Amino acid sequence: QVQLVESGGGLVQAGGSLRLSCAASGRIFSINVMGWYRQAPGKQRELVAVITRGGSTNYADSVKGRFTISSDNAKNTVFLQMNSLRPEDTAVYYCNVASILGVNYWGQGTQVTVSS
Repeated sequence: QVQLVESGGGLVQAGGSLRLSCAASGRIFSINVMGWYRQAPGKQRELVAVITRGGSTNYADSVKGRFTISSDNAKNTVFLQMNSLRPEDTAVYYCNVASILGVNYWGQGTQVTVSS
């Protein structure tokens, strides 16, 4: 059984900051990539940021310079520091872990709401 436990979502005013955390536990065979995706109402789920086991990162253009992804490999935990939040960042944020075998695991999602 694999569990991804997310925390850190909430309500914040535009310009504010939030930090999301996601801890993976259970029988995960060799994590390859950890990341965050988001889904706003009426829209498709989209990539926000990912980080490889080696520390390489990739960001959506819309969050570059505002969001920072990091990880603690020893604890199978990934973080997303979100600064200068905008109303358009409002969405449910999902943690994703991909193993080297190509198996994807998803968290339950955490709501981020940015008020104008």
